[in-house]
Amino acid sequence: MCVSKCPDKFSTYTDVQLQYQITAAPWDYYRQFCKPGFNNPTKPIAQVLRDEDCPSMIVPSRPFLQRCFPDFITQNGTLTVAKKTHFKDALDTARSVTELRDAANGITGLVDAKEVGMKIVEDYAASWNWILIGLVMALVVSLIFILLLRFTAGLLLWFTIIAVILVIAYGIWHCYLEFSLLRQQPGADVTIVDIGFQTDVMVYLQLSQTWFIFLIALGTIEASILIILIFLRRRVRVAIALLREGSKAVSYIMSTLFYPIITFLLLAVCSSYFAVTSVFLASSGDAIYKVMAAESNCMYANKTCNPETFNKTNVSTACPGAQCTFAFYGGETPYHRYLFILQLSNLLIFLWLVNFTIALGQCTLAGAFASYYWARRKPQDIPPCPLFSSFSRAIRYHTGSLAFGALILAVVQMARIILEYLDSKLKGANNVAARFVLCCLKCCFWCLERFVKFMNRNAYIMIAIYGKGFCMSARDAFCLLMRNVVRVAVLDRVTDFLLFLGKVLIAGSVGVIAFFFFTHKMPIFQEEVPTLHYYWVPLLTVIFGSYLIAHGFFSVYAMCVDTLFLCFCEDLERNDGSSEKPFLMSAGLHSILRKTDHH
Repeated sequence: MCVSKCPDKFSTYTDVQLQYQITAAPWDYYRQFCKPGFNNPTKPIAQVLRDEDCPSMIVPSRPFLQRCFPDFITQNGTLTVAKKTHFKDALDTARSVTELRDAANGITGLVDAKEVGMKIVEDYAASWNWILIGLVMALVVSLIFILLLRFTAGLLLWFTIIAVILVIAYGIWHCYLEFSLLRQQPGADVTIVDIGFQTDVMVYLQLSQTWFIFLIALGTIEASILIILIFLRRRVRVAIALLREGSKAVSYIMSTLFYPIITFLLLAVCSSYFAVTSVFLASSGDAIYKVMAAESNCMYANKTCNPETFNKTNVSTACPGAQCTFAFYGGETPYHRYLFILQLSNLLIFLWLVNFTIALGQCTLAGAFASYYWARRKPQDIPPCPLFSSFSRAIRYHTGSLAFGALILAVVQMARIILEYLDSKLKGANNVAARFVLCCLKCCFWCLERFVKFMNRNAYIMIAIYGKGFCMSARDAFCLLMRNVVRVAVLDRVTDFLLFLGKVLIAGSVGVIAFFFFTHKMPIFQEEVPTLHYYWVPLLTVIFGSYLIAHGFFSVYAMCVDTLFLCFCEDLERNDGSSEKPFLMSAGLHSILRKTDHH
């Protein structure tokens, strides 16, 4: 109830009724806390409480966060309200202030949450410049990291591989040591099957069989890594060379690093369109009001009603406590009956637009980096404004192909959303067969979505290179990848690992620097560290924002590596390195290729 001011004294509806026979002043004060327009102090209290016309009682309160809360004051260690520790409610029952405090605890939790939210907003207002400095630092570090990958890609990868091998080797040694010690102890040769399931994990660690299983597992992993490195070391070297080449390509076409901003703006437009359309569809039609009855046997329950004339009908008499409340927006026309279908169509269009925006970005970046690869002299033969030229080609010639690929992916994603909706509806059902089939379908469509995304990405690269249609480009990309399936697997794993490592390193390093400055109160650029309520607010914001910035930069770099890889495979199949058909790859890639061919 919205009131002009909070009550400042104790009062009950019963007392006001009794006093109204003598004077109207108490009622004039009490009625301002009742429903607007209610002016019937002779109405029985049971009906007043049933219809929620007035509160049963009011207590001295004070405004806090636009709410009226009991004015609790502690005097000499005793909790009081208006200097009272006890009062009477509407039923003339004695109540204590402690009971009032317990009743207000639930609302106090909401107020505390709102207060925390206000403190977080204040912290953002006080530290926004520091957060901006941290995000700019993350942007610079991400840029430097990508540009230095041509020198550090091999070092990072081999260092990590050797570190993993050494850690697993230490694990093997430790497991063997524990296994040898436990074999000499009595009772440690009991099997895991004999002791059964135990909630205490330490029980299993006292068995020699547990450490023997760990020893076998780590030994298998160690042997697998070594065998893979022995047989695929040349593939790994080619992958490292492609990563270095991707760093060089980005350094020559620096404008590509800022293309994610355009993608973000286009996605914001798509999201705004979807939100506005969804709200308009949900609120279209007339407001429908339903009778909400307190009794289950009410004959008018869930029937439509008019709130303006509801009090003049006999519904309240037939169903005591019934109210005419808002239910939804709608109607009885065919449009309203198919409103759910329209919402699904709006969702499908939204998914289509989002996937088209992403496809446009991938095709644009692929065209820019392909122009770098196929240039005979790098960087002299790279066309001017390669990013803008590639964007223009994608918009002018490839819009249909991009839209078709985006539609296929949108349909698959729509099917996954429908399956998730059905799964949420069947959670309470006991039909195990239906749940199993639904789970299998969800798994299959998840795999299908991943495959379609992978194929679309490579199809857009072939579209940017040759300018063919989507279906033909997807077929060519699939065949090309299948002929180089080992290289694809190695490059994907190496690229994903290095980019994830880079994002974690950038976000972690910027977070550590921000933590150091905040904890030591060290000024930067003559800016003093502000005093905050929660120092984790700007710290987590800087870490999360740094990760997103690094992800935006590295998504461009990943697209560059994928494009160069397809161009590299195409170059190997189209050319043989002779004077008539020379390779168009860079000198670094050519030297790695000559070494692998020699081996």
